[in-house]
Amino acid sequence: MPTPESAAFLAKKPTVPPTFDNVDYNDTPRLKAAQDAIIREQWVKSMMARLVREELAKCYYREGINHLDKCGKLRERYFEALKDAKVKGYLFQQQNYVPGQNNPVGQDQVAAGVKKPQDGVFASIPAETAKADGDTRL
Repeated sequence: MPTPESAAFLAKKPTVPPTFDNVDYNDTPRLKAAQDAIIREQWVKSMMARLVREELAKCYYREGINHLDKCGKLRERYFEALKDAKVKGYLFQQQNYVPGQNNPVGQDQVAAGVKKPQDGVFASIPAETAKADGDTRL
């Protein structure tokens, strides 16, 4: 197994963030790199929860009847890790990607015309036009 500093390890390390921000879906290598980064991030969270669970089991065994007092911090840490421990894949994020969802839309993006999801991104017609025409689909 390669060490963290080796060239083989650095060659496999993802170079893109685990998100679909600024990814052109027609650029297959960048799309696959984003998918790989998302899966890797999910697996890291899953394995972290697994390590905490193993430490919690050791603590329960070691402390015996005092485990409620002695293992409380590990138990809380495990419950927090469980929230993100499931490997969900990338397909839902890829098909339902909304710009600005992973990264909040800042004031500079609003000035540039980037809309927030609640501002009618999914609407087929602008909300003002629909209200003026009496359309109740929105």
